[in-house]
Amino acid sequence: MARVGLTAERLTRAGAEMADEVGFEQVTVSALARRFDVKVASLYSHVKNSQDLKTRIALLALEELADRGAAALAGRAGKDALTAFANVYRDYAREHPGRYAAAQLRLDPETAAASAGGRHAQMTRAILRGYDLTEPDQTHAVRLLGSVFHGYVSLETAGGFSHSAPDAQESWSRVLDALDTLLRNWPAP
Repeated sequence: MARVGLTAERLTRAGAEMADEVGFEQVTVSALARRFDVKVASLYSHVKNSQDLKTRIALLALEELADRGAAALAGRAGKDALTAFANVYRDYAREHPGRYAAAQLRLDPETAAASAGGRHAQMTRAILRGYDLTEPDQTHAVRLLGSVFHGYVSLETAGGFSHSAPDAQESWSRVLDALDTLLRNWPAP
């Protein structure tokens, strides 16, 4: 069996593709070795184990999401920024379901601090500056937005909205309108 030019980056990208095809939970070093038609042992010089591989996929997904988010937010503010940012998450989850699941992986504090996760929080806070929120309301709003985006996307990708009218896009637009209204009229403590 040939080594086929294996690197940690190539294995991570192949693992991310596999996650999108078969689900993040199904990604293992053994499954990846079968995909490359190599012995499992030949991958261990590039990744420590399946958990290391999954962490690498999670970091890749967070980076991809952050890059898309930054591009979508450029030059936008207020509801336009909120909608663009929300659509990044929804579109990414629909295009890359396994990677999106990987982005939810719980990382150890040191790895999390070095990841693109911080960029996500910074971008969300940048959106919220357009709504004039101060602490601790800004933190509450960051958590609200993350919960709504993730909850909606998770239900939608699981087929939860496919059995009734109106279609999911109409509901998504209404959800974003409601979030914008809520943020503009954030309740006083």
